[in-house]
Amino acid sequence: MSDRIRCNCRRCTIRSLMGPAVIITVGVLFLLEQTRSGFSFGQTWPVILVVIGIISLASAMAPMDGHVSSPTAVPPVPPPITSVPPPSPTPENYPRQGQ
Repeated sequence: MSDRIRCNCRRCTIRSLMGPAVIITVGVLFLLEQTRSGFSFGQTWPVILVVIGIISLASAMAPMDGHVSSPTAVPPVPPPITSVPPPSPTPENYPRQGQ
């Protein structure tokens, strides 16, 4: 499936609940609007922000014991610096030019 390493620490687990929690909250708000119980989605949209804030706060406070970082790319190694200067461009270095 995926080559990505999945982290199972508590912080990453809580953070992965963000999407499903927002979708469930929106569904409940639409359901309350359909039941004509006095709730209107236009008036209760701050509930979504509260759910996002609660999950973000819980994620920030959770421990990171056993956290698996994504592997970082190894930076390329620059070529070694030599004390010999590169050859100067002369006509014999570039055959068939200027003919």
